[in-house]
Amino acid sequence: MLSSRQSTLLLFSLASTILCLGACASGGVSVAESSESVQPAATQVTSSPTQTPSIAPESKSENTSAKQQAKLTAQSKLSINSIGPIRVGMSVAQAEAAAGVKLTRPDNRECSYIRPQGSNYDFLMMVTNNRIARIDVRGKSRITTISGARIGDTESKIKSLYPGQITVTPHKYQPKGHYLIFTPKDRNEANYRIVFETDGTRVTSFRGGKRPEVEWVEGCS
Repeated sequence: MLSSRQSTLLLFSLASTILCLGACASGGVSVAESSESVQPAATQVTSSPTQTPSIAPESKSENTSAKQQAKLTAQSKLSINSIGPIRVGMSVAQAEAAAGVKLTRPDNRECSYIRPQGSNYDFLMMVTNNRIARIDVRGKSRITTISGARIGDTESKIKSLYPGQITVTPHKYQPKGHYLIFTPKDRNEANYRIVFETDGTRVTSFRGGKRPEVEWVEGCS
């Protein structure tokens, strides 16, 4: 039989053991909750952010200032795809309405040249399937491109106006002549060109428009 003192000591030892086990169990639960509480935070950090649509930069090529040419005048400037308010791709009727000037009529549906009626407008427009395809500046015309290129300019001046964007190829009919071809950098304008024809020294004519028509050496011939 255990004495009263021994019984008391035994009960005290059992109580201490129970308290210790309870504390350890409580500590284990605390660690587990801490671990679980971190997980949602990690999930939130690694979640995909909301994507903001990118905004295309403003075009820096020859057609940028064409938007400012509201009226067709003798001083209207040529771009890769327009002259004044007349834009490549317009129908003849649309071009007339935009320019506020009567145009001559195409004499051939597949390919023909038209021009504004009157002597104030010194350029021609190629029409293919009733749509403006390119604009030609020839002879003694004083029309310039938006960058200021004109008939009579030297080849070196054209290259300086469009640094790094001019390709030079041999002229088909002028033994010493060249085609100086301006290519825009903007991918949205990749189908347009300005082609300067030279006698080997100076510009004799130039044209702007869409491919392939702008590259036709013989025009509508």
